[in-house]
Amino acid sequence: MLGFVLALVALQQPPPLPPQVDDTSPFRRLTLPTPNLIREGAGTPGPRYWQQRADYTIRATLDTATHTIAGSETLRYANNSPDTLHYLWLQLDQNIYKAKSRGASLNPTDARFAGRGFEGGYTIQYVRAVRRLGQASGRIPLATTDNGTMLRVDLDRPLAPGGRAELELGYRFEVPEHGSDRMGREQFPGGWLYEVAQWYPRVAVYDDVRGWNTEQYLGQGEFYLEYGDFDVSITVPSSFVVAATGTLTNAVEVLTAGQRARLARAVRSDTTVAIITKAEVGQPSARPAGPRPTLTWRFAAKNVRDVAWAAAPNFIWDASGWNGILMQAYYAPEANPDWSHAIGMVRHSIKHYSEKWFPYPYPTAINIAGPVGGMEYPMIVFCGDRASGRGLFGVTTHELGHEWFPMTLGSNERLYAWMDEGFNTFINIYSTRAFYHDTTSGRATIDQWSQFAGSGQDVPPMLAADRISGDFLGAAAYSKPAVGLFVLRQHILDDSTRFDAAFREYVRRWACKHPTPADFFRSMEDGLGEDLSWFWRGWFYRNDVVDQALDSVVVRPDSTGQKMARVYLSSPGALPMPLELRLTYANGASEEVRLPVEVWYLGNAYVYERPVNADVVKVEVDPAHDFPDVRRANNQWPR
Repeated sequence: MLGFVLALVALQQPPPLPPQVDDTSPFRRLTLPTPNLIREGAGTPGPRYWQQRADYTIRATLDTATHTIAGSETLRYANNSPDTLHYLWLQLDQNIYKAKSRGASLNPTDARFAGRGFEGGYTIQYVRAVRRLGQASGRIPLATTDNGTMLRVDLDRPLAPGGRAELELGYRFEVPEHGSDRMGREQFPGGWLYEVAQWYPRVAVYDDVRGWNTEQYLGQGEFYLEYGDFDVSITVPSSFVVAATGTLTNAVEVLTAGQRARLARAVRSDTTVAIITKAEVGQPSARPAGPRPTLTWRFAAKNVRDVAWAAAPNFIWDASGWNGILMQAYYAPEANPDWSHAIGMVRHSIKHYSEKWFPYPYPTAINIAGPVGGMEYPMIVFCGDRASGRGLFGVTTHELGHEWFPMTLGSNERLYAWMDEGFNTFINIYSTRAFYHDTTSGRATIDQWSQFAGSGQDVPPMLAADRISGDFLGAAAYSKPAVGLFVLRQHILDDSTRFDAAFREYVRRWACKHPTPADFFRSMEDGLGEDLSWFWRGWFYRNDVVDQALDSVVVRPDSTGQKMARVYLSSPGALPMPLELRLTYANGASEEVRLPVEVWYLGNAYVYERPVNADVVKVEVDPAHDFPDVRRANNQWPR
């Protein structure tokens, strides 16, 4: 009986599995992190999605004699994670200017992301916990540990899930003249102009993907920050005008009655309103009456990831409005004269991106002309004061595009620069087309990218910015992602409306959250109804190239006497693409044929067969140069 039972059990066992197939096809499914209730397989934030929150109250004073900022900061940190935290990590980005910083060892002195010989960094005067309830009320000094551009603050008691911690910090630092092209100061006949960023200790992001994100600030890699509300006060000499992230809350104290009236008119105007004219720059009448040596400007910003500001005694100040949003431009009289048109560029950019992708979520958009060539912060961007013409529009629309990526979609720029620079460069294509009424913008970049990729210098965008040579950062983080999305929208999908709907939905889902590459890939596939593993892998994770070839063409009659054309095609490049063919016949007629990317499912060779009424005299692959083919010499028959 036992033998019968064992035999029965054996019969019920499933047959042995065949040997595992080593799938090396470019169409194999892309391996992404396992979906869960925090980040779902459809690319949506799940029902258990969480992120931390950081609210700040900052009081700072600018000493123009020593170019020093002294500040006090209150950080209110909400632990929305399921974890108990015993310490917080803060970002001290000014420490990149310390003589022995890691960034200083990586960047040559005169490099864009260096300090050009400047030595500075934070002086942290105190860090303490604030207790406001019961007998434990008071301020408790906290132990800290320096780690380059990161500071660990040990909490005096564990911060449980759902708990809140309140910290106070005192600090000071000298503003560098060239702050890695992200901040700095420039001297004009009318005085110093300051563009100030990375100017307060900022809490690092603690997320569900990596816990604490503690990558050092090395120069090329940008930022990853929590969202919160800001209450900021900036004290400057009374001759100075200040522009900052947020809404000015004490205009009565720092502006004249005439300037306040002009601002009220500007927000309702679709043309430029001068708040401070060139003739008024530096005049006592441009500042509130009174003998006060300093004025304190107060700003409030809601649900933003950062704050930056600019100050100068010689600002020309223009403003305009759209949809209740105040557009502003500040520039010195010595800036390029084209800055007098900057407000129209600001207005166009905010309106275009709002209507095409996602409504602008802030009350103001500000462009500052100064020493920084191009850098972005919530509601405020810094653009070079020497920029002119199309260059000024290009940098303006690019930096303002960052108000969507990464200001609205708070991705980790230090790890995935392409998720802000690449997305932004992509949407810039359509902003430029609309501004100049030019439908060719974007097309030329396909051939330019083909030439670069064919040189073998291509770098996968998925590399962190600081791991890419400065010579190739623009290609990897800006150009390649932008060209890829342009090709996807215009040519791979062959239906831009599908792309636009999926891209808008991705922005909507992840606004004011922390998306990762996997969230983007999944959300796009969910909206498009396409498995794009082959494209994501080849374009973003690897440096595979597109190379479609036309090997030969044969025309022969079949068994019924009908002429049949056989077009022998191959894809020697590792990145497949859809096929676009143009067949030209002996009678002068021509025909366009589009074949889906799935023709390469079974390998890199494919035969296209069709009945014809005349001999085929010429066949071209991708005749319109819609795809970034690196070797076009093999795209035509006869050769």
